[in-house]
Amino acid sequence: MAHAPDWLVQIASSLINIFTLLAVFLTLFALISVLERKILARMQNRYGPNRVGPFGLFQPIADGIKMLIKEDIVPARADKIVHFLAPILIAAAAILALGVIPYGRNMTPFTIDGGILFFFAVGSTTELAVFMAGWGSNNKFSMLGAMRAIAQMFSYELPLIITVLPAVMVVGSLTPDRIVAAQGGYTFGLVPRWFVFTPWGAAAFILFFVSGLVESNRTPFDVPEGESEIVAGHMTEYSGFKYAIFFMAEYIGMFAVSGLAATLFLGGWHAPARLLEIIPSYVWFFVKLSALLFVYIWIRGTLPRTRIDQMMNVAWKFMLPMAFTCVIAAAVWHYAGRGLRGWLWSLVVIAIVYTALSILLDTRRKFAPRVYRFAE
Repeated sequence: MAHAPDWLVQIASSLINIFTLLAVFLTLFALISVLERKILARMQNRYGPNRVGPFGLFQPIADGIKMLIKEDIVPARADKIVHFLAPILIAAAAILALGVIPYGRNMTPFTIDGGILFFFAVGSTTELAVFMAGWGSNNKFSMLGAMRAIAQMFSYELPLIITVLPAVMVVGSLTPDRIVAAQGGYTFGLVPRWFVFTPWGAAAFILFFVSGLVESNRTPFDVPEGESEIVAGHMTEYSGFKYAIFFMAEYIGMFAVSGLAATLFLGGWHAPARLLEIIPSYVWFFVKLSALLFVYIWIRGTLPRTRIDQMMNVAWKFMLPMAFTCVIAAAVWHYAGRGLRGWLWSLVVIAIVYTALSILLDTRRKFAPRVYRFAE
């Protein structure tokens, strides 16, 4: 019996991986879209979606049908090709970024040597897609929103990438699978060897998570879509299914950043205790992913939108120096023996820089005390 050529087997395997990835994350997108509204409703003491299907769980189906049948309106003077390609490019970049994340033991869709590099190379095309949306719309609101989004994303992409370097340096590999494998095992048989339990790992994880919030244009960093100032930003001239693709890409990008955070700092698919290793590895990955997504929603329901100047100040004056500090602290931890001594020295490095930045950037000195006057 003749065997199929190797290249044909590889193509078939890749297609199966792509369709499985799409099926899982499109289902997760539909689920999180309704769960987010239910969770926010619970926080705000209201019901949320509760009309379509049992407990409102079929609301995503109704939303999808509505978006499909809505009219696709394109401005008369818009660059129609660029206007059409922008949502496709931003969704493709978000989906491709999911392909290099290990979802369980031997469950990486595409295992490549420079997986981390591929993730950020693909993710950086998001800025181009946003610019295309703003430019192609031929609308000043869209263009201003696109430029604000690009400035924000570029400013926070630097700390996002630099906070990945400590984990890459310590492991000595750009492959996500090896980074997860390096976090296996337990200290004293109890504490997982996840990087988040080191001082440099905890600091890098917080910086990475905040930068991921900004990259995903999530509250409180959703200034490109400030409806009180620039309507819907770069998406102002989009309607129907094109708008839905932008919306979907935002959530899939959120899944990708959260998945990478779990991979780099939370041990990936490793269980938090040896006794719990009987549970399938992919379950632990999705538990960690779900926990991070819940924090995204929690923050959205809690914090108001920040000002663009405050965001830029934090990025360049605080996030970037702290990201470089994490790299130095990881090097100190490594060369001090990766034990208690290294743990304490890396904590000292981070504490010194954090304290110095807190003193230098203290904004309380720049404002006069408020005086409240009331009518007698």
